[in-house]
Amino acid sequence: MDHYDEDQDYRHPEDDWDRDLLLDPAWEKQQRKTFTAWCNSHLRKAGTQIENIEEDFRDGLKLMLLLEVISGERLAKPERGKMRVHKISNVNKALNFIASKGVKLVSIGAEEIVDGNAKMTLGMIWTIILRFAIQDISVEETSAKEGLLLWCQRKTAPYKNVNIQNFHISWKDGLGFCALIHRHRPELIDYAKLRKDDPMTNLNTAFDVAEKYLDIPKMLDAEDIVGTARPDEKAIMTYVSSFYHAFSGAQKAETAANRICKVLAVNQENEQLMEDYEKLASDLLEWIRRTIPWLENRMPENTMQAMQQKLEDFRDYRRLHKPPKVQEKCQLEINFNTLQTKLRLSNRPAFMPSEGKMVSDINNAWGGLEGAEKGYEEWLLNEIRRLERLDHLAEKFRQKAAIHEAWTEGKEEMLQRRDYETATLSEIKALLKKHEAFESDLAAHQDRVEQIAAIAQELNELDYYDSPSVNARCQRICDQWDALGALSQKRSEALQRTEKLLETIDQLYLEFAKRAAPFNNWMEGAMEDLQDSFIVHTIEEIQGLSTAHEQFKATLPEADKERQAILGIHNEIAKIVQTYHVNMAGSNPYTTINPQEVNAKWDKVRQLVPLRDQSLIEEHARQQNNERLRRQFANQANVIGPWIQTKMEEIGRISIEMHGTLEDQLTHLRQYEKSIINYKPKIDQLEGDHQLIQAALIFDNKHTNYTMEHIRVGWEQLLTTIARTINEIENQILTRDAKGISQEQLNEFRASFNHFDRKRTGIMDAEDFKTCLISMGYNLGENEFSRIMSVVDPNRMGVVTFQGFIDFMSRETADTDTADQVMASFKILAGDKNYILADELRRELPPDQAEYCIARMAPYSGPDGVPGALDYMSFSTALYGESDL
Repeated sequence: MDHYDEDQDYRHPEDDWDRDLLLDPAWEKQQRKTFTAWCNSHLRKAGTQIENIEEDFRDGLKLMLLLEVISGERLAKPERGKMRVHKISNVNKALNFIASKGVKLVSIGAEEIVDGNAKMTLGMIWTIILRFAIQDISVEETSAKEGLLLWCQRKTAPYKNVNIQNFHISWKDGLGFCALIHRHRPELIDYAKLRKDDPMTNLNTAFDVAEKYLDIPKMLDAEDIVGTARPDEKAIMTYVSSFYHAFSGAQKAETAANRICKVLAVNQENEQLMEDYEKLASDLLEWIRRTIPWLENRMPENTMQAMQQKLEDFRDYRRLHKPPKVQEKCQLEINFNTLQTKLRLSNRPAFMPSEGKMVSDINNAWGGLEGAEKGYEEWLLNEIRRLERLDHLAEKFRQKAAIHEAWTEGKEEMLQRRDYETATLSEIKALLKKHEAFESDLAAHQDRVEQIAAIAQELNELDYYDSPSVNARCQRICDQWDALGALSQKRSEALQRTEKLLETIDQLYLEFAKRAAPFNNWMEGAMEDLQDSFIVHTIEEIQGLSTAHEQFKATLPEADKERQAILGIHNEIAKIVQTYHVNMAGSNPYTTINPQEVNAKWDKVRQLVPLRDQSLIEEHARQQNNERLRRQFANQANVIGPWIQTKMEEIGRISIEMHGTLEDQLTHLRQYEKSIINYKPKIDQLEGDHQLIQAALIFDNKHTNYTMEHIRVGWEQLLTTIARTINEIENQILTRDAKGISQEQLNEFRASFNHFDRKRTGIMDAEDFKTCLISMGYNLGENEFSRIMSVVDPNRMGVVTFQGFIDFMSRETADTDTADQVMASFKILAGDKNYILADELRRELPPDQAEYCIARMAPYSGPDGVPGALDYMSFSTALYGESDL
């Protein structure tokens, strides 16, 4: 609109005064007629009227008189002269008065009004109508044009064929005007007889009834509306605003009814929140009850595969099943705090969950769950280490036992022979030397037997599942070893008795046996070591094995020299036999070892050396990869861990500092929450690295002090803390808006709270809170302080949150707005009576809310002598319960 400031809040920009629209003669005619009738409806209170709107306002006298009537204020004394300058002065006084009411007139000058400019005059009158007839209309937090349209829609909603969407074509059939009258004065119009296809009758009926019974002048003719494709919006708005002001009394009653509906809706919402809390708490506790026994099950498995499956099941629980429950627990606490805040704002008693379903009970149960979870994970990892160690030891036991059993095969039969009884002297000496070689070999095998027994003992201590068979085999080996020792001693004694009878001995055979036996034992030990499996967990350990292997390879040249020397002895024997034609009956009498066996075992040792090289190289590569995984995990964990701690500290500072309004803090926290949630992919990436580490059976990491459990717990605490802090700010906003607390008061409350929050934790303990109250002038006894603590700490946690502190301080300074609103609503509905009837509630409230209210009022019904009625006390008690109302 060109005639007044577009920034005024009592109208919508679409109401702009469009001068070009006045080029339509039909619209200009409607505006002249409507505006003239509206002006006369006020001027007749001063005993005058106008006939021609652009002519009768030219001298400014009636314009000033109109403004005095509609505003109830006195304007400056008008000029009574007839000259143009006197008229301009009067019009300027009127325009200045309009501007003083907050309306900026643009392009409307006194000269144009004095000159009788019809466009400018109509624009000025429309500005006056907007300011004094439409601006103050307010319906459900909407005002001016939107408020008037919403009022029409609410009033005509129950009527068939009425659909008010605007202030032009929606009124052409006349049913809208008739519906407004019938809604407030049903006895004036028989609405059922009206027809949508007869707009002339409908409009004339509405205009005539309004003029006759409602003191609303006839501002338009039916032909003006029906005869145009689109009636003038400003004329219709002016006419409809007269209906609004005529029925403003009924509007107040409807406002009272709406207030009651809101109270009932809040009660119903709170009851639903209580039911939701109970169900969610029960479901969460039941899940915890079912999960803890599974986590406390310590039944070990016998195989690595079964334990790996248990570990995978535990990972699925951590990744898939637990995160939704963490969210449910956080949401449960938020819902509980929101419900308590709404109950306090409604002056209702605090919500006490069923026994065992308090937030503290859920936190205790959750703590038990996490304790069981931590113990279960540690048990799983220890069991895997144990099984890995057991598999290694069992394989080592089988290898050593097999080698020993192969060596002892036939030894008992050999020691029990009595061949020395028929042997020659040389044969006896040979038998004696052979037995000495055997004893040397037997002594060399003593270490292997002790190793087998030690491995069996360790398998028993580690609770190996196949311990019985291991123990039986070990016992057989030990028994056989003792028997061999006894038989060897017995044969030695027999040979020594015969030794005096024997004199010949072949030193070469003896020397061969003495050197071949330890060398053979060395080769068997070397083959055993080269084939021995190994298990390492660090790159340093594999490097140690590689170093030892290189040292072993360095001894091979010396060993080859020894082999050549042993073979040289055999060759010397052969040379002597060939040279002296010795009749050799059988093999070397001192040993069963022959050159072929020595060469075969030597070749076997040479073959095993490169195989051992390859195994060490592969293990070294695996350990290098494990070290890379350790560093990869540590690099991320050393960033994420301090980041989480920093965010926790920053959130703690935000929650106790006073920077900006609560809305600014809320916006800041939500941005903070968004940035935290955006960090989730890094946590997931770290989880992936952690899974790779566990899959590689890496159990320690010297590059970081952070474990995945630390990161998970910190992340969950961070999400819970930011959600809880946002919820606290939202509850503070609810309290501030409901109690009418200013930002300065909130800052003072925060400053006091922070001053006495000596631990800087965001909460005060009872002693700090008591000190705060004493400093504020409270004379506290134990009973009074206990009463105050029951208000600010309904859960009896022994601490006072900032929200509880605000509730207490606002309650101490709160006014009685809620009680006043209930009393005003009761008086409007009761009228001149001191009670209201159920039928009156049914007429003013929607059916479902009326019956809900009546059902809750039933226990309080009835002043004496008036059945089915309620006085004010019963009425307020039914709505708010036993409260301060």
